[in-house]
Amino acid sequence: MSAAISARNKALVLEAFDALFNKRDYKAAEQYWSPDYIQHSAHIEPGRDGLFNLVKGIRATLRYEAGTIVADGDFVIVHGRFSGFGATANWIAADILRIEDGILVEHWDVIQDEVTEEQSKSKAPMFGRTFPA
Repeated sequence: MSAAISARNKALVLEAFDALFNKRDYKAAEQYWSPDYIQHSAHIEPGRDGLFNLVKGIRATLRYEAGTIVADGDFVIVHGRFSGFGATANWIAADILRIEDGILVEHWDVIQDEVTEEQSKSKAPMFGRTFPA
């Protein structure tokens, strides 16, 4: 797969996540997620509606920050931070997405609570270069 396709797929995922999680622009988000979207996450109801309904039910202060992003063919993995959603800790997530014909069609995730420097045995932040305030 070409570098141009990988770059396009990474940009697509970043635009989609920004539209849904940060801007909460559900109409715009519909163009990124397939109506037949397959959701493998244990905490999200099936399909695109399950994802959108989850976000609608979370505080408006929810924010997503993308970190490292890699693409291989039709798959993109983005390491990011979800914050401001009302939990006692931010979530650090590796989201794995499959893209087909320029639209997100399938998703898996791996999620951890973000820890403070005092809680971290490695003393290295889980996301970015610094620990959260």
